Amino acid sequence: MAASSDLETKAKEAFIDDHFELAVDLYSQAISLSPNNADLFVDRAQANIKLQNFTDAVADANKAIELDPAMAKAYLRKGVACIKLEEYQTAKTALETGASLAPGDSRFTKLIKECDEGIAEEAAELPELLVDRAPTVVTTPDNLPPAVVLSSQETTVSSSKPKYRHEFYQKPEEVVVTIFAKGIPANSVVVDFGEQILSVTIEVPGEEAYHFQPRLFGKIIPAKCRYDVMSTKIEIRLGKADTVHWTSLEFSKDVAVVQKANVSSSNLKPTYPSSKPKRVDWDKLEAEVKKEEKEEKLDGDAALNKFFREIYRDADEDTRRAMSKSFVESNGTVLSTNWKEVGSKKVEGSAPDGMEVKKWEY
Repeated sequence: MAASSDLETKAKEAFIDDHFELAVDLYSQAISLSPNNADLFVDRAQANIKLQNFTDAVADANKAIELDPAMAKAYLRKGVACIKLEEYQTAKTALETGASLAPGDSRFTKLIKECDEGIAEEAAELPELLVDRAPTVVTTPDNLPPAVVLSSQETTVSSSKPKYRHEFYQKPEEVVVTIFAKGIPANSVVVDFGEQILSVTIEVPGEEAYHFQPRLFGKIIPAKCRYDVMSTKIEIRLGKADTVHWTSLEFSKDVAVVQKANVSSSNLKPTYPSSKPKRVDWDKLEAEVKKEEKEEKLDGDAALNKFFREIYRDADEDTRRAMSKSFVESNGTVLSTNWKEVGSKKVEGSAPDGMEVKKWEY
């Protein structure tokens, strides 16, 4: 299909120019026209990897493999994304299959070695987890040989419900919580989201149920929250309701909430009490970063590309649609942000003075 091919070409150009979000959008449009084209899925997977959307990249790679099981590149994309998710065993399986399809490609060998190192590192952590349950040697009072017994505290630990380690990191718009629970079936996990509550229940047959229900540091939007059950962990994504930097996962009355300064209402930026040293003034840090970005000296195409990336990143849905449509239909000569202007008509190419617009030939 000509339209799909045109979109694919533009997507490749956007990817080369480091416009990865635009590339994903264009690949998605091409997929809607050619849903059985494995190449489109594997290329979108690569763009998603660049955007660090690793879960989406795995989904695209799986679809490409489903459409073309002999495509070595699809297994490579899946392997790379799974490594980033620390799914080393899944990554290794995919990479070994890809290596059998492309025996001369050294990238598979290198990545498989990285998987082996990750698997070995995870295995090395197991003895450390068992240290707290190690038996204690005590001497009996009647000159009998030493006996190996468990202290009452350690006995309690070994018979209590399983403990899963968790950690979190955040982006401006979301918080990602990871619960490290290996080999848990997806149907054994129930996750619910409230206004400021996260509820996680893991019920494995033969084991006491595990519950994790913290009151969160800030409010979330349940409709923007989701979770994925993986072979070694459960990854939970919480959509923030406010522009707030979370200094911890759980709410505490002793921790100040740090919001971005509202310039229109106050000229003062929030600061932290002097009684709490080594606190980071996030608003000051953000202002410094923005100042550095504005003062960054770029020339020519680099400056232009940076300008377009910022427009596309911060734009609403209609603006992005307008940019994609005008860019494709004009053969890359027009980039409009006005959907009302370009949405109802075809955008004609507009070449600079002294130049002529020519259509792509395939």
